[in-house]
Amino acid sequence: MAAKLAILAVLALLGSLSCQTTYGYGYGGGNPPPPPPSNPPTSRSPPTYPPSSPSTYPPTGPSPPTYPQAAPSPPAAGLRVGYYDDKCPRAEAIVRRAVRGADAGVKAGLVRMFFHDCFVRGCDASVLLKPTEANPQPEMLGIPNLSLRGFEVIDKAKAALEKKCPGIVSCTDILAFAGRDASYFLSSYAIDFKMPAGRYDGNVSLASETLPNLPPPFADVKQLKDMFAAKGLDTVDMVVLSGAHSIGRSHCSSFSGRLPPSNTSDMDPTLAAKLKGDCVSPNGADNTVMQDYKTPNELDNQYYLNVLNHKVLFASDAALLKATDTMRLVYAAAASQKLWQYKFGEAMVKMGGIEVKTAANGEIRKMCGFVNKAY
Repeated sequence: MAAKLAILAVLALLGSLSCQTTYGYGYGGGNPPPPPPSNPPTSRSPPTYPPSSPSTYPPTGPSPPTYPQAAPSPPAAGLRVGYYDDKCPRAEAIVRRAVRGADAGVKAGLVRMFFHDCFVRGCDASVLLKPTEANPQPEMLGIPNLSLRGFEVIDKAKAALEKKCPGIVSCTDILAFAGRDASYFLSSYAIDFKMPAGRYDGNVSLASETLPNLPPPFADVKQLKDMFAAKGLDTVDMVVLSGAHSIGRSHCSSFSGRLPPSNTSDMDPTLAAKLKGDCVSPNGADNTVMQDYKTPNELDNQYYLNVLNHKVLFASDAALLKATDTMRLVYAAAASQKLWQYKFGEAMVKMGGIEVKTAANGEIRKMCGFVNKAY
């Protein structure tokens, strides 16, 4: 019975493949969740839950979501795969070379930076703009963005592209390619998808817009769904993109409320005790810890096994078990790494189409940290 139910969960997620494009975000208690699928990925041990009756899964409530068998949606208007093939033929290779040279932590930062850029004013590289006299508080100084990493990789790629093809490749497309390439390297080349391009750079960047748009680490399921829906992303996209928490680091302040002596967290006690020790700082510094305790530098589906085992940092991670539809999607991703990898690529492309700028309301910056003209 459990095996059949796990297969149904996978099929529910598989059904969504046909309605998506072809191709970190980084910021709970109750009864133990239902037993894990009986066919987890062969490369990993199954979740270790207390035994319970198979009849508790699936939980009572609505049936798993069924997805329309529609044709894949095209890329956002104005975007296409191979956009620079005739404009700057080596553009994507130049970006990939810059990303390849970064360490794992910076690569994780590039995936997170792409997310943080697209969720504020759309994918327009507004997160890259530096403080100026005209705008002393750009996005990069917003509280959720203070720990972003990878700016130097974008600048390196931009400098190389300006020498090769001046004024052609937007900083926004560089960031989109970098997010894709970082995913490719961190997944040992398993997450491999084509990223449409043709975005222009925005010229407005406000720190005040970060908190209202970026999902916080304490978000519940409804808040997560609402914030993703506001960007044109559905529940599948939300759960799939949450898998980026398989890489990178987090400040202890983002999850300190889930550690002892708190009695409201469902975090695994052993992990909670370890994190409490790791977060102790004699000088009061906000320490950082790996988001995935098991495969910290691999972009894989270990995150979903961690969710099932209550071994995740954020309340927003634990919240995925609090709703029937998100719980089933977690099980599906945990049961099939290949499926999750494919869906992650699709979701990255879909996210890359949020509020795309054109020549009418954007520009191609000469330097990614500054607009071409003061505003």
